[in-house]
Amino acid sequence: MKLIGSRANGTRQVPDATSRRRLLAGLGSVTGIAIAGCLSGDEPDANPTFESGSIDADGEPRTAEEMSAAQGLAEEEIRVEATPMEGLDLVDHEFVLEDDYRGSTIQGTVENTGDDPLEIVEIRTRVYDDDGNQIGRYLDRTGSLGSDETWSFQVVVLEPPADLDAYDAAVYGMPA
Repeated sequence: MKLIGSRANGTRQVPDATSRRRLLAGLGSVTGIAIAGCLSGDEPDANPTFESGSIDADGEPRTAEEMSAAQGLAEEEIRVEATPMEGLDLVDHEFVLEDDYRGSTIQGTVENTGDDPLEIVEIRTRVYDDDGNQIGRYLDRTGSLGSDETWSFQVVVLEPPADLDAYDAAVYGMPA
């Protein structure tokens, strides 16, 4: 540190710029190593398998009233505690255009083929436009799913059917 004057005469100590740079470089290196360790993917299920689906629907956009109701159902916030797990199978899935406020949906079935019950199960979906750009992410969640039980899900998608070309889906869970 460089000393500029003394405290008695109102001056202060200012850290040397070189010391500050060394500190920041050191912190950056440590942080980078820590993050790399967390993202290394050593866990067998670190990356989920997303299954693709096509969307061939021609429907009208929701009215303002229908959109308000659909927004109340649409889930967009994931539970970070839920992770890809062995024993959770996405049995089937398809795009379904409902003729009510739900409109664009992705529906299907998940099965817990594992030996243990799960506290949370999530189906996460991503929707894409004609150019392959992701334009939304939606999910559905159930509170618990026992061993050898199935769950029928319905994901409400807020984009109008005319904007959608494809989707993909993956299942996540959290042990009880």
